[in-house]
Amino acid sequence: MKLNKNFFSENIKTLLYALVIAVVIRSLFVQPFYIPSSSMEPTLIVGDRLFVTKYSYGYSKHSFPFSPPILNKRIMFNSPKRGDVVVFKTPVDNRTDYIKRLIGLPGDKIQFIDGNLYLNNSELFKSKIPNKSKIYCGDKSIDVFRFEENLSNGKKFQTVYLKDYTFQNSDIFTVPENHYFFLGDNRDCSKDSRFLTSVGYVHKDNLVGKAQFIFFSSDKKIGRLFEFWKWHKSIRFNRTFNKIY
Repeated sequence: MKLNKNFFSENIKTLLYALVIAVVIRSLFVQPFYIPSSSMEPTLIVGDRLFVTKYSYGYSKHSFPFSPPILNKRIMFNSPKRGDVVVFKTPVDNRTDYIKRLIGLPGDKIQFIDGNLYLNNSELFKSKIPNKSKIYCGDKSIDVFRFEENLSNGKKFQTVYLKDYTFQNSDIFTVPENHYFFLGDNRDCSKDSRFLTSVGYVHKDNLVGKAQFIFFSSDKKIGRLFEFWKWHKSIRFNRTFNKIY
């Protein structure tokens, strides 16, 4: 069979068009992310795959693959809300994606006193969930206290603390202008804004997007995706299409 002389060039064009469309969707609308660590348990667990909306807070250079220097500031900016679960680039390298919960807005004062979280001199209300809980910190299973925390804007979510509250007391964190303060829901097993040399305060330009819902979740400790005979155990069907609060 004789091939049209334009066969290869047309297929290359089609692939390029598909690539451009994929980059546009990923940059401007929605990007999938994979959860590799336990710092956001119980909200997000290792193996969750979720969609993050890129338009929620406007756009910066970090909205695009490899953060090209095409924007020198955030455009079409919408302020994130306290309690949002946000993907951002860590300030230390402007490259690594982290996902945490937004606790402190510009000008806020945050402090831990006797293991309790204070926001602008008021203790964050939390009610203990009586059921016994075990979660992961890395590969280690640990016993924790589980709470429902309430923010001043009505946002409610679950957090966990080690039973000995390893992060007991802190200095006052005062959030600078145009910056945000993030915490992991797994409070004693999270590298977040409390650690100023590794994460610290996050500039608004480093925001990537807002986590919206889980579209797939699997436990690789039980089985890999190609091991279809283990799907009934490894795929967490109860987490599919769960909205992230």
